[in-house]
Amino acid sequence: MNDVVYFNGPVQNGDFTFAERPGKAAGIRLAEALNTLLGVAPVPHLWNTVTLAGDVRHRRAADRNTISRLQREEQAIAAKYAPGPAPAGGLLTDADPQVNSLALTMIRALLADGMLTVRDLPVRLCARCGHMAGTCTAGDCRSCGHDGARVARRPLLVFDRTAHGPVLERDDIHAAGARTPSHLFSIAHHAPQLLVLSRTRDHGVDLAPLGLEGMVLDPRAGLHIAVLAAAGEQGAVRPVMTVTDNAAAHVAAYGIPFRQHGAVRLRYALHGKIPYETAASGHLYEVHRAQAVRDLFTDWYLPLCAARERAGMNAARIPALLKFLRRAYLARPTPPGDLLADLRHRAAAGDMRWVTDTRALACALSHRETTTGPAGPKRGAP
Repeated sequence: MNDVVYFNGPVQNGDFTFAERPGKAAGIRLAEALNTLLGVAPVPHLWNTVTLAGDVRHRRAADRNTISRLQREEQAIAAKYAPGPAPAGGLLTDADPQVNSLALTMIRALLADGMLTVRDLPVRLCARCGHMAGTCTAGDCRSCGHDGARVARRPLLVFDRTAHGPVLERDDIHAAGARTPSHLFSIAHHAPQLLVLSRTRDHGVDLAPLGLEGMVLDPRAGLHIAVLAAAGEQGAVRPVMTVTDNAAAHVAAYGIPFRQHGAVRLRYALHGKIPYETAASGHLYEVHRAQAVRDLFTDWYLPLCAARERAGMNAARIPALLKFLRRAYLARPTPPGDLLADLRHRAAAGDMRWVTDTRALACALSHRETTTGPAGPKRGAP
């Protein structure tokens, strides 16, 4: 079995392409860069397709009677990579059969040991379409727009986290040598004590086998199971999910029951947002005579830097980082040299301080070139 393997936090399949919004690919690129350094074979790119917005888009589409909800998701994901090839490691969504199977296995086990329960709770249901707004949420229906609702009791899959300690602890963050993100722990802790894990959606992990007809698993829980399913296929016992601080705070409470399955334990690798508007400037590369490393900078180095600068990267630092990469690129040894073993150890531990160490970065560049060739990896990257 592999030890540490990085996976991207499932990207929500919204209305965008990677060409338009390269920041959406930061987690994918970070996972790929670290896995390449560790000698791990390409892993699937993970996608979050269980969304209410996706349901609404499908219902409103003119071709909704000729294309299934699943096909629409597949077409939308494929368009994200156009005109390049598909990812070398394939694709996996939070509604795929292997995720559905693992989810039901885990939920049944968690129900048996009492960590999860099914309870009859009062909820607000749309008077027109039956969409469940929540246990107390008011306002127009987000599914059909209707302004009428009724209160009813409905069996729901719930997780009462009262007896399960903090939402996040230091050991849940995969980052050796980094400052403990106490602000993230504080934000995550504000999640409700009683979490509803079943939702009314047209697409997702079907909970009907558990007696919850017309409901699917909450996607904030499902995306953790998608990572575990991908890790199982890769033989990884220490999967690490790349995710921003904000996303981690949003999903962590829902992931508490689903961060471990058998010997497999999932952790989060945090990364900041990248100012791609600044990095996209052609003038930047002309001024610094760095046209040869432009794609390397945007697709490889900036995601690695984002894992070091987890609070977000300042756009003013982009020129300095580009010059640093260019110097390391010109100094890269062939072959990588005796730093590689230490570099791999640091990468596996989540210690990202090496990205601003000239010798370590030059070694990583040489290893990358040895592994993927000077033209870059044939990976169908976004």
